[in-house]
Amino acid sequence: MKKFSELKVGDEFFSECKITFPELESYLAFSKIKNVIYENNENMKKESSTMISGRAILGRMEGEFTRLKEMYGNLLIFYGMDGDPGWKNRHTRFLKPLYTNENLKIKFKISEKTDLNENYGLLAIDFEGSKDNGELVVVSKRNLYQIKKEPSENQ
Repeated sequence: MKKFSELKVGDEFFSECKITFPELESYLAFSKIKNVIYENNENMKKESSTMISGRAILGRMEGEFTRLKEMYGNLLIFYGMDGDPGWKNRHTRFLKPLYTNENLKIKFKISEKTDLNENYGLLAIDFEGSKDNGELVVVSKRNLYQIKKEPSENQ
């Protein structure tokens, strides 16, 4: 785990994951998404070729971020998603579909680091996900995390 003081703008971290068909089904049941793409669709019966919801991808990417060895152990609070002023205040763009059981390679980059007060700082994290072949699936800028500057001793 790295402390807030050790993290720098420009630091990059990497992870990989797959979202399985049962995980997607659980997400759809939890989120209550109602979309014809997931209703009475023959593709939903083919576990290897079901398109994954964009929010499910983002949720998994956030989960992967909190599990990074550099982050795990810190008190991280998801603070919000600001648009990037240099990107016309957009936040996320989905560029290619991702299907169940496809590998997602994720790059996390600290794009901003700010002191909030004596106890907490704020990190802006840019997410980028691509397939094994290098095709970019999603770009998500300025995912904000409040982080306790000094982790509790019992963590």
